[in-house]
Amino acid sequence: MITFEVDDLREMNTELAEFLRYLQSFGVDEDALFDSRLISCELITNVLRHCGGSACFSGAFNNGEIVITVRATKPAGEICVPDLPSALAEGGRGLYIVNAISGGNVEIVGGNVTVKLINKK
Repeated sequence: MITFEVDDLREMNTELAEFLRYLQSFGVDEDALFDSRLISCELITNVLRHCGGSACFSGAFNNGEIVITVRATKPAGEICVPDLPSALAEGGRGLYIVNAISGGNVEIVGGNVTVKLINKK
């Protein structure tokens, strides 16, 4: 499992590189690596832009499943996965994309957003 906390987008890429190396050590395929990075970036960016404080990340690989969890150190109210948002909407696109990429495997409990991806390899 990889865990980290970031409070600046500039730190995010460095920290995520370690998570991707961790996934590669398990033989995770390129598509799942790309999706994992995209989902992680969306969730971390949402926390930093909308909640203030830091984003707490944990990522693991268990029995062919990639599990990504992100939470804010300062939760900003109720989080929900929106239906298809308007292209001009101010918010909701990131979580919509995460939900679509993960095949609906998004769970939001107590401020934690957990996404599960299947490694198809």
